[in-house]
Amino acid sequence: MHSAIARARLSKAVIYFILILFSFIMIVPFAWMILTALKTNQEAISVDPFYIFPANGWHWENFGKVWESYNFLILYKNTLLMILFRVICACLTATMAGYAFGRLRFPGKNLMFALVLVQMMIPAQIFIIPQYLMVSKLGLLNTVTGLVFPGLVTAFGTYLLKTGYQGLPKDLEEAAAIDGCNVGQRFLRIMMPLTRSSMVSLGIFTALFAFKDLMWPMIVCTRSETTTLAAGLAKMQGQYGNDYPTMMASAVLALVPMIVIYLIFQKQFVEGIATSGGKL
Repeated sequence: MHSAIARARLSKAVIYFILILFSFIMIVPFAWMILTALKTNQEAISVDPFYIFPANGWHWENFGKVWESYNFLILYKNTLLMILFRVICACLTATMAGYAFGRLRFPGKNLMFALVLVQMMIPAQIFIIPQYLMVSKLGLLNTVTGLVFPGLVTAFGTYLLKTGYQGLPKDLEEAAAIDGCNVGQRFLRIMMPLTRSSMVSLGIFTALFAFKDLMWPMIVCTRSETTTLAAGLAKMQGQYGNDYPTMMASAVLALVPMIVIYLIFQKQFVEGIATSGGKL
């Protein structure tokens, strides 16, 4: 009895140790980024001696240097607007398409869903040229609408929501139909609220993908006042070269929006990832 309890405690202790170890490994790059942002460039590149902490005080002026060079308020605004509208468009179109593919019967349904799956298999870079031509013809270059354009629809979201709708019992729709609800009412009042966890998951993934998107903003928004944080960081790398503290300071400032969003929607993040079974 005592040996079984001891083995269980030992097993739990080993698991906790491994989790703490990997948590520490994940935190180290972020801690190093912040420490480097507070050093001088000589301290950042020095090998002998090797500086973990700034040796001559904390150099907060690196943040001021980056803030003065680039208007981060504009970069924050463009990035947050792109994330917001992409999440809204993705959830709106995916939930309607997912309901149609998951619950309705219509001619060509299987063929159209096969096209959705094919789109998921094709690299996104293939669509950049036709998307750019469409945005250019519409006069949407260097606009927030142009940034949002590739996220108006999502094949991944359609597949995710289709799976969510298929997992709901048919009795709900049948009972609503008996009560006199038409297709639209069944969708809006009964089925869509029950797929909230799937939409939260889709919103999380869409926000992360939009925040990390680099190629499209650099192509469609060439002006500094219309670009996003990811594209802005790429331009800063070319401007500051080997000035590592300044680059790390800009990276820290770029992380602020996602940290704030996570702190506000922490419960929804955890719920969405847990219920979807997905990984970041």
